[in-house]
Amino acid sequence: MITDRESGAALTSPSDAPALAFADPGDLGVARAAALFEQMQPQKAVELLTPVLAQRPDSAPGWILMARIRLALDQVDPALEAATRAVDLAPDDPRPLAIASRALTLLGRHEEAMSMAYRAVIVEPKNPLWHDRVAWALVAADRQLGDAEQAARTAVGLDPNEAHYYFTHGVTLAALGHVDQARQALQTSLRLEPENPVAKHRLDVLNGEAVPVVEKKKRGWRLFGRKEESKPARPEEFRP
Repeated sequence: MITDRESGAALTSPSDAPALAFADPGDLGVARAAALFEQMQPQKAVELLTPVLAQRPDSAPGWILMARIRLALDQVDPALEAATRAVDLAPDDPRPLAIASRALTLLGRHEEAMSMAYRAVIVEPKNPLWHDRVAWALVAADRQLGDAEQAARTAVGLDPNEAHYYFTHGVTLAALGHVDQARQALQTSLRLEPENPVAKHRLDVLNGEAVPVVEKKKRGWRLFGRKEESKPARPEEFRP
């Protein structure tokens, strides 16, 4: 029988197994909240994580997780607050920088969003996730589109097997007016992920077979697509 190292209580749920890698009750609470989030129970994860962070306000992993969950719940201001706390606690971790960037984009604070995204790239330049975030921050701001295309191209080069990065590249190419190249990038994305309706819709728009969908600014991050209604498809959301 697996037991909680501090209390001796049995851990009967399979979702508790990853918590064994954590060293203290606060980390155990973060691990359990993370398991709930991965099980697509974000509200329950928030309810579990909130008292943990009240007792352990210095837990950078806890604040990173809270920021991710708040974004998944479309609670943008609390997501930004949590990400900011995490940045203060772990300034050399690119994850809260990228989360803060997404939240700032949603709030229309584009200069700050771009700055945070570039900071994530500086911290971890070989990770395509952060180049992808730079691309979307620039596209959302509708400026420096050439830089957005370059960032998206860099992400593709770093991970040429990830469909989402070709999707991002297609969007940036279309924004620059390079329709044929955009079409090719979106077709590649769909070859890697044939069931992505967002990429298919973008391609249909380029082909004149559909009309663009105007999204509310608050929901803008959904332009990146979802594989399931309650689980974001953007690769950043799955980073531990």
